[in-house]
Amino acid sequence: MESQYKESNNIGGIESGGGDKEVKVANKRKTRGWDVVLRFLAVALSLAAAVVLGLDKQTKTVAVTLVPTLPPVNIPVVAKWHHLSAFVYFVVANAIACGHAAISLLLTLANKGTNKGISILIIILDLIMVALLFSGIGSALAIGLMGYEGNSHVRWPKVCNVFGKFCNQAAAAIGLSGATSLAFFLLVVLATFNLHKKH
Repeated sequence: MESQYKESNNIGGIESGGGDKEVKVANKRKTRGWDVVLRFLAVALSLAAAVVLGLDKQTKTVAVTLVPTLPPVNIPVVAKWHHLSAFVYFVVANAIACGHAAISLLLTLANKGTNKGISILIIILDLIMVALLFSGIGSALAIGLMGYEGNSHVRWPKVCNVFGKFCNQAAAAIGLSGATSLAFFLLVVLATFNLHKKH
């Protein structure tokens, strides 16, 4: 008689006891999907940033006055990314981030959340990539602002009024790298949120 008054988990012929498990599996798949998408974006954006700045080159003919009494001499001047150590660091940082994103994407697809050691290692490396990219962006921005504004205190004239294409391409690369660092940051936030949900 007691069995008549007990609540049944059977609703419409389907037991509802495993509902929590199904929701957890669905949430895990959804989270893993975002993880893969963000890693793919990180690969594409970091590669694009490295290539855009790595191919940045512009040649201009500049009039240089050697002696005030003589007319200026036209000299071809070339601006290349590897002439500035800040830009070299930026390209290397984005190349490292691209390599990490590609390897971690493959590991994420192969791991499927089964090996927690690999997952934690990837999260730590993602955090390192955020720091690396932010430092690369900072160094490139510092030298980029010097190019746009110049520095009257040390008598460095601005050069972006002459090498406009070069500076615009560098600015585009910095923007792409900023988007890459945001993708890595979101990966770290997503992983932290997942760890919090488990506990």
